[in-house]
Amino acid sequence: MDADFEEFVRRRGDHHLRTAVLLTGDWHAAEDLVQTGLGKLYKVWHRLDTGSEPDAYLRRILVNTHRSWWRARWRREIPRAEHPGLPSAEDLGETRAVAEDVRNALARLPARQRTALVLRFFADLPEAEVADLMGCSVGTVKSHTHRGLQAMRRLISPGLVVNHAEAEGSGLR
Repeated sequence: MDADFEEFVRRRGDHHLRTAVLLTGDWHAAEDLVQTGLGKLYKVWHRLDTGSEPDAYLRRILVNTHRSWWRARWRREIPRAEHPGLPSAEDLGETRAVAEDVRNALARLPARQRTALVLRFFADLPEAEVADLMGCSVGTVKSHTHRGLQAMRRLISPGLVVNHAEAEGSGLR
C-alpha cells in the first residue's frame, strides 16, 4: 500500500500542488493544503480502488478542505489591499510576468469564483464535475465562471493579451 501511495504522490503531487496554489493564491497555504489533503487521502488509501486514478478523490479533498479553511478564516482575517510577500511583475521575465498577473488576479477573486475558474480551466474539468466538487448546481458554476472571467479581465493589466483568439476578434467575450 505504501509503495502505491508514494508512487502516486511522486507522479501527481506537483500537479495537485499547482492546483492548490491557484486555489489558495499563496504558495505556503497551497503546500499546507496539499499536505493536509495527502494525509486525508492516505488514511483512506486502503479502501480506494487504486486501479482507477485517485486524482478525483484528492481533488475533492483539496476543494473541501480549502472551502472549510476559507470559511473559518473569513471570520477572523482582515483583507489587505496589497499582499506584501509577492514579488512585483517587473522582477520576472515576460512569461513569468503573465503567470504572475494571472495568479495575482486569481488571488483577488472571491473563493468560489477562483475555485470554479481553477477547476474549469486549470484542472480542465467539465462543469458537472466542478458542480459536484463545489457542492452546487451546474448553473451556479456557470455564473461563478462567468463572473470570475469578467473580474479577471478587469484585474489583469490592460496591455496584456492572454487570449490571442479574443484579441483577434473571434467573438469570444
